[in-house]
Amino acid sequence: MTVTHDQVQAQLTGPGQLFEMEEVPGQGGTVRTWKHAPAHFRALLEMSRFHGDKVFLTYEDEHITYEEHFRRAATLARRLVEEYGVAKGDRVAIAMRNYPEWVVSFSAALAAGAIAVPLNAWWTRPELEFGLSNSGSKVLIADGERAALLAGAGPALIVTRGEVPEGARSFQDVLGEVAADVTLPEVELSPDDPATIFYTSGTTGVPKGALGSHRNVGQSPLTVAYSLLRAVVRAGKDPGESAGQRRVTLLTVPLFHVTGCFAVMTTTMFSGGGLVLMYKWDPGKALELIEREKITGISGVPTNVWQLLSHPDLEKYDISSLNSLGYGGAPAPPKLLERIGEKLPSRAPTNGYGMTETTALAINNAGADYAAKPDSIGLPVAVVDVKIADPLGEELPVGEVGELCMRGPNVIMGYWNRPEATAETFVGGWLHTGDLARIDEDGFVYIVDRAKDMVIRGGENVYCAEVEAALFEHPAIDDAAVIGIPHDELGEEVGAVVRLKAPATPEELQEFLRGRIAPFKVPVTFWIREAELPRNPGGKILKTHLRKEVLGA
Repeated sequence: MTVTHDQVQAQLTGPGQLFEMEEVPGQGGTVRTWKHAPAHFRALLEMSRFHGDKVFLTYEDEHITYEEHFRRAATLARRLVEEYGVAKGDRVAIAMRNYPEWVVSFSAALAAGAIAVPLNAWWTRPELEFGLSNSGSKVLIADGERAALLAGAGPALIVTRGEVPEGARSFQDVLGEVAADVTLPEVELSPDDPATIFYTSGTTGVPKGALGSHRNVGQSPLTVAYSLLRAVVRAGKDPGESAGQRRVTLLTVPLFHVTGCFAVMTTTMFSGGGLVLMYKWDPGKALELIEREKITGISGVPTNVWQLLSHPDLEKYDISSLNSLGYGGAPAPPKLLERIGEKLPSRAPTNGYGMTETTALAINNAGADYAAKPDSIGLPVAVVDVKIADPLGEELPVGEVGELCMRGPNVIMGYWNRPEATAETFVGGWLHTGDLARIDEDGFVYIVDRAKDMVIRGGENVYCAEVEAALFEHPAIDDAAVIGIPHDELGEEVGAVVRLKAPATPEELQEFLRGRIAPFKVPVTFWIREAELPRNPGGKILKTHLRKEVLGA
């Protein structure tokens, strides 16, 4: 007999259960929270020490246990406080690939009471400098590649895995001797203290710093765990069996995104699982790692799963340990579910929805529900409320399309030093996502369109206004409009329709942009148009008309 969603929620959230809930004061009233979640990151870090000699982080031939990670993080936290004068609320920026030092640095910054500022490692120097200056970071911990770009940029610089510029110190030199009895530096933390600033591309071309709290960080692992066990119970299985199996996850996305940091890294830390890091995403290397490390799950964006299952060497590797495929952060092509069914028929794919502003996961679809409603992003987790609102913020009836709004303990505090943007997006405790959606009679959410002018390329948000602003810096550009081009593997690629006032080739425009914006934002296709771009009476470019004109859709 199929277990209903209400029965599943009642079973998992009952008194004394791991997912028991309680109401706490929040923005616009009270919010439901996971009662047994860590109150702040320090509590999560201290809990993780109980996993002892289990391997937490794997990178190439390096294996770091939970105990080793705790000692390194505690030592670095003390160095930040004692040698760099980092105090509660100071910002510590991290700019590097997915190295073990990223995780240690993040843990150390939060344990010291600082606000961690993960910067996008794909950014150009001007973009990275903006993140540093906007956040007012006191210390920057970077890998060699980023350090070469940012030497002399302002904050004290600590460098790992690369050349150490003059005036900087190496990560190992700062860490020094790691004592077995090291303790965390003294600092009082509460759930409402700020913890993280993750930058999102801005609709006006200027990134916004999403300010997350320690409550957001502490709640995120239980949100992911709940979504996983909800699917298990929904299938009529015993959640105890699933909870007893150690998960080893291959991280396929950057830690500087909330998916990598919260949906995967902090969740792994909470559960005592293993986390396998890669220098960069490579589907062939991923197949090797799945076989070698007996990986049980991968978590990333739909593109990662698509590329893995499309790899010519798929059949050459033993990937029988892999029992879960999780993805989100971008629309999943309908063909993907079909391909999973063909290549890995016994695996359970899950499709999640979340944003930087929701500390990653908020809504997910899994198991039989995903098979029955593959075009839905699923049901919200138990602590998250959703509604569909009209332009005035009033809730719309079932089935009607409006803006998706969410409320819960995962919703961030607002935008760093951006009171107007905060007031516009966070209204009465509700996050206005900018996504147009509907909810069916069973409570399943369907994304219909994006209200924001944005392209999602392989899970990376590209705000069209940012690319357009960079294009307008070129002297030959008279007018420009950036649009998304459908792509099976990446979901979308970036395209641009331009009107020129002087001769310029697409290659020249691409080269011009590469020094100004990250490579993934540079349009792969340009359409050069002689006529004026179509606009409405208010002067806004009619991108629907343009798409139809250049793409036939």
